[in-house]
Amino acid sequence: MLDLAFVRNNLPLVEEKLRQRGLNAAEMLKDFGQVDAQRRAAITSVETMKAQRNRASEDVARLKKSGQDASALIAETKELREQIQELEKAVEEYDSHLREILSGLPNLAHESVPTGQTAEDNVEVRRWGTGPKFDFAPKPHWELGEQLGVLDLERAAKLTGARFAVYWDMGARLERALANFMLDLHTREHGYTEVLPPYLVNSESLYGTGNLPKFAADLFRVPHGDKDLWLVPTAEVPVTNLYRNEVLEGGRLPISLTAYTPCFRSEAGSYGKDVRGIIRQHQFQKVELVKFAEPGTSYQEHEKLTHDAEEVLQRLNLHYRVMALSTGDMGFSAAKTYDMEVWLPGQQVFREISSCSNFEAFQARRANIRYRPEGKNKTEFVHTLNGSGLAVGRTWVAIVENYQQADGSVIIPEALRPYMGVERLTAKKF
Repeated sequence: MLDLAFVRNNLPLVEEKLRQRGLNAAEMLKDFGQVDAQRRAAITSVETMKAQRNRASEDVARLKKSGQDASALIAETKELREQIQELEKAVEEYDSHLREILSGLPNLAHESVPTGQTAEDNVEVRRWGTGPKFDFAPKPHWELGEQLGVLDLERAAKLTGARFAVYWDMGARLERALANFMLDLHTREHGYTEVLPPYLVNSESLYGTGNLPKFAADLFRVPHGDKDLWLVPTAEVPVTNLYRNEVLEGGRLPISLTAYTPCFRSEAGSYGKDVRGIIRQHQFQKVELVKFAEPGTSYQEHEKLTHDAEEVLQRLNLHYRVMALSTGDMGFSAAKTYDMEVWLPGQQVFREISSCSNFEAFQARRANIRYRPEGKNKTEFVHTLNGSGLAVGRTWVAIVENYQQADGSVIIPEALRPYMGVERLTAKKF
């Protein structure tokens, strides 16, 4: 969430930043200026009336002490008290209205973010490696997975419905191997602490990361007694909210956490998009990286986090590129985002496999996550960052497509062989 005072004092800048995201600033801000002015006027009136009431109360006490009639002043203080209560109620309503407006505003893009309206305006920052050369026509993963007997979409549809998958034997082991490999790399070499969070979260947690109320349609809701729980769309939600309503000591920062969880997304609005294979699923697994950093170092930590995610692809020798997302293509809560896109030869496209974002204080303000700078008493909002390190299913896809052989088998990358116990996937039926 944006800071109320910042929006008030920088309204033209906020309007321009919203337009850079392709949004209608007037529609987003609604009557912000008018309501904010009414709120401030009401607060001023309350303070003035309280001062009048206090003076009147002192005069009442003085008159009573001297035996004089104080009924007129008593009536005045009663009237002032009622007026104050009415104004305080109005202030609460103004506050609620302003919070509603602010909760619907996206984060403001960092000055380094390229301006643009769509993914076509994203800017390539770098690329690594080269794609494999084949002397045969490479197949997409859905064909290879079926032929190898490791990916079963038909039975998954029987069990649950479309956009779910069953992995068999070495296909399941490859998924598990990838998760273990990623977690080991991030914890043993990159300095992250592993966390195993709940897979169900409350509404407050989703509000804290910016998923609610705006993106409720993208989530799976689970009624639970008189409250709602939600299946996590990403480990970002529970891990970021670990410190909700807490104050961190500045000496602890940056805090780097990683978690492996299933992720559940309804994919609202994506009907007919990426329907083949396992690129866009209702359930998938992901290793997430989350950081809590001081504002002055958060963009350095953003670069580190991005490189930590990239190293997974480098160790697996997978060709990829890093894209700086444009203002119009960034997520709601992000101030800056890098997308990593891996090359999939079976589809002849680069596909997103990780988004690494700096949210600055946007999530921390919603979740009330503060830190106390060393040597200071006053607390400040921490900066939060996160990125996929990586999406396990899409990494599975990248390995199957990039390491496929002419006979239909798939070579296992060397980095994964200690986890797999085999060097090649070969066909087997179940």
